[in-house]
Amino acid sequence: MAQHDVPHDLSFELAKKATEKAFDAYAARFAEYSPTATWTSERHADVSFRVKGVSLDGALEIKEQAIGMELDVPLLFRPFRKKALEIIEREVVEWIEKAKRGELE
Repeated sequence: MAQHDVPHDLSFELAKKATEKAFDAYAARFAEYSPTATWTSERHADVSFRVKGVSLDGALEIKEQAIGMELDVPLLFRPFRKKALEIIEREVVEWIEKAKRGELE
């Protein structure tokens, strides 16, 4: 599973809050894929999606200068992986910018 990093220059607390808000926005927009995120530690969340009856698993990780994203998918769903990561990255970047402007509350 290859990791995709989205750079940030936020504190850990703001980076985590931005990541949570981004995933929540993604989950609301793409509810048909049943996206879930379960935080297993302060820095790591297991994520999953359901596409055509198949569960796709991945992870989000808050790093010092990046938010790492992984999505493990069967070969048949590789096009979905790229699109999903692009959409999540767009959400994360948007929420990082909101965090910088103090708009997370």
